[in-house]
Amino acid sequence: MTAPPNGRSLRRTLAATVSMALAAAGTLVAVALAPDAHAAGVPAPSPVGISGRGATVPFKEQEAEYAATNGTLIGPDRLYGHLPSEASGRQAVTLDAPGEYVEFTLTAPANAMSFRYSLPDNAAGTGRDASLDLKIDGNQLKSVPVTSKYGWYYGGYPFNNNPGDSNPHHFYDETRTLLGSTLPAGTKVRLQVSSTSASPTFTIDLADFEQVGAPIGKPSGALDVVSDFGADPTGAADSTAKIQAAVDAGKAQGRAVYLPQGTFQVRDHIVVDQVTLAGAGPWYSVLTGRDPVNRAKAVGVYGKSASQGGSKNVTLKDFAVLGDIRERVDDDQVNAIGGALSNSTVDNVWLQHTKCGAWMDGPMDNFTIKNSRILDQTADGVNFHMGVTNSTVTNTFVRNTGDDGLAMWAENIPNVKNKFTYNTVILPILANNIVTYGGKDITISDNVMADTVTNGGGLHVANRYPGVNSGQGTAVSGTTTAARNTLIRAGNNDYNWQFGVGAVWFSGLNEALDATVNITDTEILDSSYAAIMNIEGATKGLHFENVRIDGAGTYALQIQAPGNASFTNVTATHIAQSNPIHNCVGSGFVITRGTGNSGWYADPPACTGTWPDPKWTNGGVPGGGPTTPPTDPPTDPPADPTLNLAKGRPVTETSHTDVYPATKAVDGDPNTYWESANNAFPQSLTVDLGLPGGNIFHRPLTWPYGEEDTGRWGVETRHANVLLCGAGAVRGGGVSGVPGHNAAMAVLGE
Repeated sequence: MTAPPNGRSLRRTLAATVSMALAAAGTLVAVALAPDAHAAGVPAPSPVGISGRGATVPFKEQEAEYAATNGTLIGPDRLYGHLPSEASGRQAVTLDAPGEYVEFTLTAPANAMSFRYSLPDNAAGTGRDASLDLKIDGNQLKSVPVTSKYGWYYGGYPFNNNPGDSNPHHFYDETRTLLGSTLPAGTKVRLQVSSTSASPTFTIDLADFEQVGAPIGKPSGALDVVSDFGADPTGAADSTAKIQAAVDAGKAQGRAVYLPQGTFQVRDHIVVDQVTLAGAGPWYSVLTGRDPVNRAKAVGVYGKSASQGGSKNVTLKDFAVLGDIRERVDDDQVNAIGGALSNSTVDNVWLQHTKCGAWMDGPMDNFTIKNSRILDQTADGVNFHMGVTNSTVTNTFVRNTGDDGLAMWAENIPNVKNKFTYNTVILPILANNIVTYGGKDITISDNVMADTVTNGGGLHVANRYPGVNSGQGTAVSGTTTAARNTLIRAGNNDYNWQFGVGAVWFSGLNEALDATVNITDTEILDSSYAAIMNIEGATKGLHFENVRIDGAGTYALQIQAPGNASFTNVTATHIAQSNPIHNCVGSGFVITRGTGNSGWYADPPACTGTWPDPKWTNGGVPGGGPTTPPTDPPTDPPADPTLNLAKGRPVTETSHTDVYPATKAVDGDPNTYWESANNAFPQSLTVDLGLPGGNIFHRPLTWPYGEEDTGRWGVETRHANVLLCGAGAVRGGGVSGVPGHNAAMAVLGE
């Protein structure tokens, strides 16, 4: 670590300070002085890069809330309709003046970036266009266009574009740009506001940096849509008919069809059957467009409909479909990929700004989507709808869908033996990260699900929605396997029900869910409401084994329907409510407890008649939620001058390096310490000491006061970079703003 400008390292001095017997009021804040500004976001577990789970992505992700900035941190906040609630980690940075910026430092070489952002809507509800300056190590590279025309929906389902309606949501979008050359690790990449004339604010959520390979050349013997059929790679002319002609010829001749580097305007479906359509890579070969008159017609690559016999033996790979869908009309077939595609594969495609990434209408069999990105959809990311069998989505990254991220819906015709594996699904704006509505022998395993926004959970298994019933063989049946999944900040409030939905939840709305459902080797982290929930009808045959629940905004279990479940080696910690189970159906829900359980069971459970407000933080520990029932009346703690009030308390940091996180400062071990990231200024550590006592000082004041001769402002300590902002200050104490004022004056050098 490089020392702060005065030459003193913060790490051991601050660690020693925080490890003392703290008895100051409220919160201890230690600040290291340095010139650069950082957003200082609350540490939040990232859903990207979890070993062995989720998609293996080609990019390195950085959150704006931890980057260098002179903007304003927003969040954390999980309330539907609030701008931070739709940000990754529920935090972002807002820029609202020329010269404000967010600056990322590359951790690996990169020649391309995409970033997620939000601009306000305009008064007409059609969105606004603006631009941000992209600077490399302080030098202007280009201006990057940004827009809000693909965001901002209002009202109730299926939503509208009228700003005068209620419930604004779907605030964010993503854009991508090549950087012109490979930038080495350590390069500073800055997004900066040059003007607010086109947009009063620019909110930056995150940036993804990657090293994009060279364009993929034409396969041997392939037909070229440009040189052989005259498609326009500039995007100026409509190339729909010419690409369709190439695809038809490819089928007839048994030859692959190549989309070279370029942007191709396509105003209707390209219908594929028994053919390979391959591009130069999703950063290079782009299909885009929409009919200027009939807005129900737009770019998409479709198999023939099942009523026409469907398509088979299709490969779609190495290109992007970047649509122009700005509203949700469920009857419109304006999805990136659709129809029926049996014995077919979609590989390494980038699907964005369409209604659904892939809405597959069966019957169809043996279809795979893999190694792909699905972003910014107005409805589902993927839906296996109606008789889809033996099909898979794997190693695919899904973010910012307008409805379920990955879904299977067995409407009227059974879905059988489908799999969603090794996917990362983040921020479905409505409904669930991953769901199966009905289905037999379904597998949902090795995925990461994070940041559910409203009206859904992370993982959902249900007999819900039309056409899901045992009479047609479409209900949940056989064995549903959900193994080795990680859920982070999943579940949220349902604005119709007016109570929270669990991170993992089950429903028997149409009929009782009566099948074997195995939830194993799974982590449920920092759930917004309950960790596990059932509702509607009845839910039978649930089995939980080797499940770790760490953090829940309300309960570990929220039981709202009869049924039964077994639990073995299920542990729960940091549950907000003192009673970890809410169950008003009593003995109607039978719990069988095996060995190795802890933290989630109570007899009797709570049945309050009212739903508690959730307690949210982003570190997995809901702030303020008791882990044991409080005494009544509360008892005062003993006056113990050796008491370490910081031990085990919530702690946040501006940054840390290697294996020295902020938690090391509050573990009670004087031999461990927190260490900030190299050159990451300002460096600060904040410990929430809580309000454990009945007087304004909360505990006997055993925290050493600042020495009278330590400095001008009475907040200085013998450590040059540590200032006291609470009750330990020489002047002001814990119930005034004087120490904070004086610390600010000391920082400013006044």
